[in-house]
Amino acid sequence: MKTSDYYFDLPEELIAQTPLINRDASRLMVVDRRTGEIQHQLFKNIIEYLKPGDCLVLNNTRVLPARLFGVKENTGGKVEFLLLKRIDKDRWETLVKPGKKAKIGDTIVFGDGILKAHIIDMGEEGSRIVAFEYEGIFEEILDKLGTMPLPPYIKETLNDQERYQTVYSKHEGSAAAPTAGLHFTNELLRKIEEKGVEIVYITLHVGLGTFRPVKCEDILQHKMHSEFYMVSKETADTINHTKENGGRIISVGTTSTRTLESIADEEGIVRECQGWTDIFIYPGYKFKVIDGLITNFHLPESTLIMLVSAFCDRNSILGAYEEAVKDKYRFFSFGDAMCII
Repeated sequence: MKTSDYYFDLPEELIAQTPLINRDASRLMVVDRRTGEIQHQLFKNIIEYLKPGDCLVLNNTRVLPARLFGVKENTGGKVEFLLLKRIDKDRWETLVKPGKKAKIGDTIVFGDGILKAHIIDMGEEGSRIVAFEYEGIFEEILDKLGTMPLPPYIKETLNDQERYQTVYSKHEGSAAAPTAGLHFTNELLRKIEEKGVEIVYITLHVGLGTFRPVKCEDILQHKMHSEFYMVSKETADTINHTKENGGRIISVGTTSTRTLESIADEEGIVRECQGWTDIFIYPGYKFKVIDGLITNFHLPESTLIMLVSAFCDRNSILGAYEEAVKDKYRFFSFGDAMCII
């Protein structure tokens, strides 16, 4: 399988730069995974495609204000940090710009010294392992000094930082939002529950590696970055009972999907657990848990479009993307949604 098989031409003006005022006012393309038939809807009408007895699985991770701007302690040179992954309490894997200013042994100062980062090792693909020094609670300092790590294709300033969080975000730890969930409002979730649909939550802290394009032509040579997940007993039991009773598991986002497929046994049974996953789902994969997928429109040649193509069909998905471009759907993080069911 070739990476180029997942390329599509996307006009730059279709990349959404700002979120809509109303979360559930985005457009929704509904794709029948058996026939390939396409319907055009608004996201608030997603409820029409959910049935009593179904289970909706949401990722309740919360994005950290993970972008920090500081200076080198000895030279005053400006340095930008992006927190990628927490290794333990005070050690993180980070991206540093410019990288040449971040050598092992260097110290970077943030916020007039209330936070310092000591570079202690090299990480993967040019990242740095740093040990933070501070007094107090790290998350509170990060809230004070950090900014939201919007993807590089978003050039506009985000005035309301909460618009890059889902309304149900809870556990901080992500470097990027689980964007399929950005369309839900509390009111819409209430209506879905009233219809008889179970709503459960998993946590997967999204790393930036999920969104990087695949650089090798043979997709089998691509290595996924690992991400931390947590699944509670209540969530696992509800999913298993739903399947036993003939209900469908509808996954909101590729992050929820990757978590569920990582923890399931061959019979599709899931259990309470936590750990790290680097699962890479591409066409040919046999899904064990999910029966439906709600997702955004993804970057060309990304692992995300490969996962979606595995769930539906590559030709159907590329055809749907072609129609989305023709019909001027909004793409990527603040864009419109697709439901494959």
